[in-house]
Amino acid sequence: MSRLSLEERFRKKLTKVGKKNRFCRYLVIPVLAGGLFFFHGAAYLRGNVKRLAMVAMTALLFVVYSSFSFPIFSPDPGQGEGLSGISEEAEDIVLAKEVEIDLDDISLPEGEGFPEDGEYLETHGDIVELYSASEILEAAEDWEARNGDGAEGGEAAPEPEDVGDMDFSREDWRLVLVNKQHSIPDDYVVMLGTIRTLKGKQYIDERIIDDLLAMLRAAEDEDVELQICSPYRTQEYQKKLFNNHMKAYMKKGLSYMEAFQLSSVAVNVPGYSEHQIGLALDIVTPTHQSLTESFADTDAGVWLAENCYKYGFILRYPKGKEYITGIEFEPWHFRYVGVEAATVMTEQGMTLEEFWEELE
Repeated sequence: MSRLSLEERFRKKLTKVGKKNRFCRYLVIPVLAGGLFFFHGAAYLRGNVKRLAMVAMTALLFVVYSSFSFPIFSPDPGQGEGLSGISEEAEDIVLAKEVEIDLDDISLPEGEGFPEDGEYLETHGDIVELYSASEILEAAEDWEARNGDGAEGGEAAPEPEDVGDMDFSREDWRLVLVNKQHSIPDDYVVMLGTIRTLKGKQYIDERIIDDLLAMLRAAEDEDVELQICSPYRTQEYQKKLFNNHMKAYMKKGLSYMEAFQLSSVAVNVPGYSEHQIGLALDIVTPTHQSLTESFADTDAGVWLAENCYKYGFILRYPKGKEYITGIEFEPWHFRYVGVEAATVMTEQGMTLEEFWEELE
């Protein structure tokens, strides 16, 4: 005969007592229910010791780690410095109120590193050499005559036809996104080619030179004079431009963070500039060589805005899209994305950021 368990003996004993009369039955029922709950609970705990230990350890770790972020162990008033390490004097400290900078109230500084009004690059800090389209095209023809293979660079992109069914990818080198949130990829290889003139040379991605020459040639055919400046930039040069802004703003009394915020509106932080991958360039005209918004109203600015997409370029920072690009309106800054993508972006009024978000 098997030996009864403690639970079975308990239940048998109470059942026997409950059978004596109705009054005993009413007393036995709650005692019996509580006893059964106790026995079943104890059996569950005994069978799940490891699991419950893990839960308890997790809860303990949560409490310990959260104490570094939340003052759950802070002392009561009058106890001085307690477990939280916060003294009564420290509790009286009030942080200064953050003040939002109004960009309209602070003008771009003048002085060291910033040319006078009317000079080239008045918002970018340095005067660099300009190369006219006629000089570049003349040098390209001379190069072709001497070498028999045309200008240095890759093959021109196809005409922008039937782009509605085109498949675009973020992996396409022409669509690489470089902005305030996306730095130049660590594995990105800059493929520099040479833009020659009779007096010097500039550098840009070799794969876009043919399309650039085609655009310059088309503008010249329509008596639109273009000048190229600031195509490819090195990391050191980008740092110089950005630091010029920083220093000038700080001389006006702004804090480091205020100067940084304002500087990044006009010049991208080094490592986050399209100029450093050779796919972007600034274009001006002989009658308007400063990088200001009024360039948009020149014949060159109007022609470029209307025709650049035919040659694979887009107006990178359009007016009204500053909240998307993070950069003020720059009618002189053009970025190569390929004829097909440029056509879609232009027809739909999209920035590269908006176009890129729709890609897989």
